[in-house]
Amino acid sequence: MSKLLIQESPMMIIPSLAVKIGLNESVVLQQIHYWLSTSSHMVKGRKWIYNTYQQWQKQFPFWSESTIKRTIHSLEKKGFLISENWNTSKMDKTKWYTIDYEKLNSLENQGNESSSAQIDPVMGSECPDVHAKLTKAIPENTTETTAEKNIPFFEIVTYLNEKTNSSYKPTTSKTKDAIRARWKEGFTIKDFKKVIDIKTAEWLHNPKMNKYLRPETLFGTKFESYLNQKSFQRNYREEDFDLDD
Repeated sequence: MSKLLIQESPMMIIPSLAVKIGLNESVVLQQIHYWLSTSSHMVKGRKWIYNTYQQWQKQFPFWSESTIKRTIHSLEKKGFLISENWNTSKMDKTKWYTIDYEKLNSLENQGNESSSAQIDPVMGSECPDVHAKLTKAIPENTTETTAEKNIPFFEIVTYLNEKTNSSYKPTTSKTKDAIRARWKEGFTIKDFKKVIDIKTAEWLHNPKMNKYLRPETLFGTKFESYLNQKSFQRNYREEDFDLDD
């Protein structure tokens, strides 16, 4: 048997949805719906996910970036997809997405084509195992995997930006890697905020040291040392630190 047949996780195509909004649009909307179901980012009563077009292209490697962009614009124009910029820095143009489920439900009520396809309860007829099937279709390279969905990247980086008047992105791979590593070691959101508070108080007004108020330094391998640092007064020199972690 060919390795190209059912040897990797499939993506779902909902025939009745594809008939109503288009094939490409139905595939993208279904994928976004899955990620919304796992998202912990709640803004104005809605769950949101974020991705660049390059990151979406990793999830849909069979499409060009321009095709993905055109499909997303089509969904936005039709009103099924809502996009906003919820980034801490408005210079960060990474788009956030949610689905207008009310709009989708009104489309369903316009007429129900008979179909044997499995459809999610939000989008049509009942399908109790739809999320189990979708779980198998998760790409490895995604913004937010199921295993790390509870890691508060956004909250930690936002807190750092507020304390240091910076504009670090919660989506940067190096930043996420550092936070993920400490989180897997058992540190909590309280620990991250404590380290940020300690080092901000110590370095923020030091012209030589304030440049090290950055994720890769604060959340690097010296994280536990920073967390347990005793308060005392001394004049620090840049050469006192090995900050190349």
